[in-house]
Amino acid sequence: MEFITTNHMIEAVGWLAVLFKLATFSMNSMIWLRVLVILSSVCFVIYSAFFQIWPFLAIEIILLSMNAYRLYELIALRRLVTHMTDDSEADFSAAMAYGKKREIQAGDVLFEKGDPVDSLYYIAEGLVEIEGQDVTVPAGNIFGEMAFFNSSAQRMATVHCVEDTVVYELNEKRFTRLQYEDPKFAMAVMRLVTKRLVANAAHTH
Repeated sequence: MEFITTNHMIEAVGWLAVLFKLATFSMNSMIWLRVLVILSSVCFVIYSAFFQIWPFLAIEIILLSMNAYRLYELIALRRLVTHMTDDSEADFSAAMAYGKKREIQAGDVLFEKGDPVDSLYYIAEGLVEIEGQDVTVPAGNIFGEMAFFNSSAQRMATVHCVEDTVVYELNEKRFTRLQYEDPKFAMAVMRLVTKRLVANAAHTH
């Protein structure tokens, strides 16, 4: 009788896993979807371990680990977005790990207005000036990113180095990869783009 009772309980766990799995198809929230998938995997792990279905157990343990990690990433990203304020200092230094290093002498032009868009730049050392806008960009910042969000795909201004400058150049492929792999960098870029769009709109009016 005890075996039958335990057997029925484990079978109920298996059906609960199925219900959790079916419920994932109705989820609009990615976080809750991951939670339900994790609960489903936990139930399937118990079910397959009890009935010694080893291949199924191995798959569910792997899926459980993967989805737990993805859930952690989603929660971390949500916390990042929540705690990012307009007053917090943006950190673009991750570009150094992905970009191509270039050393440019003072007075040299990095690109000219009308040039095709190929890269954005992170300034590790030095200072650059955006001609015609009376704007200088110091070390620790990025520039040239607006062109990636412009359908014309042309540089909107000429940029030259005010002093000897070290930049890290990221083409669109490297930029996209960095945004995907480093959500903090992606959020910093989006905040910067938004600020510059608002500033440009205010300037034109």
